[in-house]
Amino acid sequence: MIDEITINTHSSIRVQGNHVIYFDPFEIEEDRHDADVIFITHDHYDHFDPISIEKILKEDTMMVIPRTSFDAWSDSGLIVTQVIQMDPGEKIDMGGMIIETIPAYNILKPFHPRKKNWLGYIVNFEGRKIYVAGDTDLTDEARQVRCDIAFVPVGGKFTMNLDKAAELVNEIRPQIAVPTHYGNVAGREADGRDFKELVAEGIRVPLLIRFSEDQK
Repeated sequence: MIDEITINTHSSIRVQGNHVIYFDPFEIEEDRHDADVIFITHDHYDHFDPISIEKILKEDTMMVIPRTSFDAWSDSGLIVTQVIQMDPGEKIDMGGMIIETIPAYNILKPFHPRKKNWLGYIVNFEGRKIYVAGDTDLTDEARQVRCDIAFVPVGGKFTMNLDKAAELVNEIRPQIAVPTHYGNVAGREADGRDFKELVAEGIRVPLLIRFSEDQK
């Protein structure tokens, strides 16, 4: 499945299967209009980017958002066939796609307060559990996640840093751990490589954000 996953930049994830799902589309340049489902973790500009969303929408696209981000969606002017609002700790079956929400928040930092009820997602997509952590620190809830593929922020400042991200994946032990949220809005281009060095043997760490030839 990893060959069917791309990261445009930052935390902008696209997964291609029988359906196409996106998480936090950001800085997308070309018109694609191919999204079956779009997941938004929270409404900061680098995760909720209406210009990018407009480029991937099609007539029957569904969008999943935090309930607390409804006003941001409403104000954006985006026209979406169906918008599903979720709170942390919910689980729904969306036409056979099982979606669970995990709280995403900072513990000591002010950027993502727990009271905002912003989200990480576990999506059971075509037989694989995909965890997209969102903008979060290393929380008790994140430690309880069980998944096949984990996308975790590593850039620090607004989220956990690469050391904490490696601690998380070494504890929950997905088959694949993908670093996100570095080298653009926060973090260094080298954070992905450094994270990979800290991850335990047996966990595959593909670097899907490309900056230069040395990240292959």
